[in-house]
Amino acid sequence: MELNKTSQQKLKLSLLATAMVFALSACDGDDGADGLNGADGVDGSPGQDGVPGQDGAPGFAASTFLVANNGDANRNTVSVVDQNANSLSTVITGANEGIVFTEGGALVQAGDSDLPLLRTLCNFDTQTNYMMSTGKEITGTSTGLVNPKGITFAEDAGLVMVADFNGQKVSVFGGQAAGDVAPVAEIMVSAKPWDLAYDEQNDRLFVALTDGTLAVYDNVAGSGFAPTVMRSVVPSDADGNQISINLHGIAYEPMSNRMVLSDVGDAAVADDGQIFVLDNVSSADGAVVPTRVIGGASTQLGNPVDIILTGSDLRVAEKSNDAILVFSNIFNGESGDIEPTLSTPSVKPESIAEFKEREAMEDASDDGITTMPIMGLSVSSNPSSESATTGQVAQYSAVLSSELSTFDAGMSIESAAFTANGDGVITYDNVDTLTGGLLIVNRLKTMRDGMEYSDSFDHMIAGSETGLIAPKGLDIASDAGVVFVADVNETTPAVRVFSPCASGNVAPLLTLEAANGARPWDVDYDPVTDSAYLALTNGSVAVFEEVVRRMESGETVITGEDRLIVPASGGAAFAAPTNIHGIDYDSQSDSLVISDVGSAADATDGKLYVISGAGRADGLTDVSVNIAGPNSMLGNPVDLMLSNGHVYVAEKSNGMILRFDNILNSASGDIAPTFSMMYPAPESVSVLSVK
Repeated sequence: MELNKTSQQKLKLSLLATAMVFALSACDGDDGADGLNGADGVDGSPGQDGVPGQDGAPGFAASTFLVANNGDANRNTVSVVDQNANSLSTVITGANEGIVFTEGGALVQAGDSDLPLLRTLCNFDTQTNYMMSTGKEITGTSTGLVNPKGITFAEDAGLVMVADFNGQKVSVFGGQAAGDVAPVAEIMVSAKPWDLAYDEQNDRLFVALTDGTLAVYDNVAGSGFAPTVMRSVVPSDADGNQISINLHGIAYEPMSNRMVLSDVGDAAVADDGQIFVLDNVSSADGAVVPTRVIGGASTQLGNPVDIILTGSDLRVAEKSNDAILVFSNIFNGESGDIEPTLSTPSVKPESIAEFKEREAMEDASDDGITTMPIMGLSVSSNPSSESATTGQVAQYSAVLSSELSTFDAGMSIESAAFTANGDGVITYDNVDTLTGGLLIVNRLKTMRDGMEYSDSFDHMIAGSETGLIAPKGLDIASDAGVVFVADVNETTPAVRVFSPCASGNVAPLLTLEAANGARPWDVDYDPVTDSAYLALTNGSVAVFEEVVRRMESGETVITGEDRLIVPASGGAAFAAPTNIHGIDYDSQSDSLVISDVGSAADATDGKLYVISGAGRADGLTDVSVNIAGPNSMLGNPVDLMLSNGHVYVAEKSNGMILRFDNILNSASGDIAPTFSMMYPAPESVSVLSVK
């Protein structure tokens, strides 16, 4: 029984008086005569009653959760709550059904309050509403979506899987798909599905069906999303009688191979919900007796529409009774009418997910000298006329000895770069229409060998609002969630900054314009110093400082660089023709590595420079390394990237990929590359990290 404050005070006084008696009795000397009893004190006023469901609330570890709301007044919003479901903030997402929070920091949500859709909010920060400039959506007749409910995300493959209720199917889309696009695949199911879980390591899909059964599919991706065998798991009593009615929520723990399912029963009844715990579910088939069943009036389970596990704590979105419930130690304990460990009011919760602060996302292009293993090198091909490698992005080993994979963009392309989670960003331009754009390719780094660009997996950023006309080099800042694109066009040259999550005809988040109309061919952004280095075709390097900070403070255009670096030797600028193309700044060594194609018509006059102390350089700056000459094979070195202290170079006019080792400490002169290989018209190089 819990004591109120007055009772606690009386108890403390009583204990104090007892302690004094014992202390005095221990003193030497005779006891004095007893005094008269004092008058009884006045009873204190009764303490306030505790909040229902909050008395003795357990000390859950601090955490943040996302709750999709689906009531008349809060529909299309997501509440951000703490571990006790106390509200912290609310975000307008424009969707009302299942949510998932990806390892890359994106909130993906299904919606059917208006048109059926899937909406993605990238770099989700718990404060910002959905915006087209930093998010995308899948919607339209081609999607085949009818009533998308629960969703799950396959991290390695970058795939969104959707339980389509009235469509009676599971739809699969690429994580970078956007717009009115067809799914990668559709898996028809035996009854209307509400939610699903995917064990990517074992390629096994679990689907909670509203006829009370659990559908299990093996070899899902391996079969091209056409699994031939479906097992039906039926929660049953010891006599084999089905006890499940209308499964909704699903939570799978692959390490222990245990499953938790929620059952709403009759959706019109607010006290018939149940929770089932199943062991060894991956191999289960037919009638299965749950190891634990929770249901009854004390549980507050009426319509438990969604559930998630955090350790052994089960959180329940209880829609009919307007609450978030927590059942601790869900895998152990008695079955029956069990009270939740915690119950917190929440108006019409539809889905729940855990929000985790993601670790800093480091791009391979931002660590040039630390020794680390790499997967290899990515190269894009851009021949002047149609050929077998037009639109190709190929991967090669680190020592340029073997081809590992190829991808076909399906059009003439320029440069390719990669986000920290392995998605590709490719620039393209059309000289006939004077338009350009970006291809955002789902898991280009790891999952697209032998494949082509597909709207079911990928999307584009293009149109008049983008300002893109002749985009060339680019650099990705994954942690900031942006891509810097160098547009070399004659009339409006600039570096334009986009969220790769945006799609279609969207304006850039920020535009960097070099002074005097100088034209950038490539760009390198350094997140440590928040600086962007622009390789200009006039032979200089423009440096913009505090770039992301200024963008986040609301600036959309920055005109004029903070510093202009002019490569020099002996205090004199290099003689024309000079034409800087490739660029990579390394903050650890404070070194800038750049390539100069000289005359684009000359296949012998290319140069490779290193500028030390580049983080403070301004004006004429002597280079510390200058490599040029016939042995270097440098003619038109259009792109480069520094990794492990070595620089990889795309040498376009001579059709080669070159690697110069220990470039920062290299001697100057006519130095031959350490490794080289032939490759048709390489336009860009990008080192692929193991992560």
